[in-house]
Amino acid sequence: MNLAIVGCGAIGRKRAQHLGNIRLVHCIDMDMPRAEHLASLLKHGCRAGSDWRELLDRTDIDAVIIATPQDSQVEIARGAIAAGIHVLVEKPAARHLDELRDLPALAAKHNVRVRVGFNHRYHRAFQQARHLVDSGVLGPLLFVRARYGHGGRLGYEGEWRAQPLRSGGGELIDQGVHLIDLARWFLGEFVEVTGFAHTYFWDMPVEDNAFMLLKTATRQAAFMHVSCTEWKNIFSWELYGRDGKLHVEGLGGSYGVERLSWYKNLPNMGPPETTIWEYPMEDNSWGIEMAEFLEDIRCAREPSAGLNDAIAALAVVGKLYRESGYDHRT
Repeated sequence: MNLAIVGCGAIGRKRAQHLGNIRLVHCIDMDMPRAEHLASLLKHGCRAGSDWRELLDRTDIDAVIIATPQDSQVEIARGAIAAGIHVLVEKPAARHLDELRDLPALAAKHNVRVRVGFNHRYHRAFQQARHLVDSGVLGPLLFVRARYGHGGRLGYEGEWRAQPLRSGGGELIDQGVHLIDLARWFLGEFVEVTGFAHTYFWDMPVEDNAFMLLKTATRQAAFMHVSCTEWKNIFSWELYGRDGKLHVEGLGGSYGVERLSWYKNLPNMGPPETTIWEYPMEDNSWGIEMAEFLEDIRCAREPSAGLNDAIAALAVVGKLYRESGYDHRT
């Protein structure tokens, strides 16, 4: 299978390191030296270019990874789909919900698989958490409590993520969509969305903090906070059930060792029985997600993290922005 990457920045380079048996044949970036550098790292011939439309002139491209800022993701995805090319587009896949509405029908028309890069689902701790939940050991699920944050860096307010016409928003659409997707993956669809987004520290027109309270039709709740004023990076995700609790901490690197704790309620209550899994090894979520993408294509199946998941996440994001007085569409 032949693959192209559009966007050769940090995420595009990370994707290139976890391709499995896929052959990368074309690297594209508006910064031509960056595309040439990534192409030069490969052992086989790989073309470099600066315009994603170059892909449409080739007949040997099976799939494309889109790792660009949000303002170009939909245009590239739409062009690839219309050309019959399978797509893995990084989250959030668009700046706002309206940009994505017609893509599922377009993908179905052209018999193309479109996966959205919600790679957090494939972290070892979340894969084990999914297994435990599916086994029934937590009993009926009650609610999620989660925090995800980092501290920014000097000049952060001048980066593209702080430009709403490029990014679609701030921390909520950046890291917040991961928490929304994970909560939906375990609890299901949210029918009530409330919260608050605000800029506390960074001098920029997008929010640096967002607070969410999401509810399902059966009143299961997700109470979540994302921040780029965290100063000390943090990832903490707790899932409560009638018969116990799961706690995922850390994502590796500056977020700390990835860890899953299972607290099992005992018949007489009191201190729970505790089992802990630690994953100090390299994060393999990118490779697992890529392998899943290959299976999506081979089996002609709907991706488990696809356009409808991105649409659902962006619906939450859009509602919170409107409630908080942000309109990043203009």
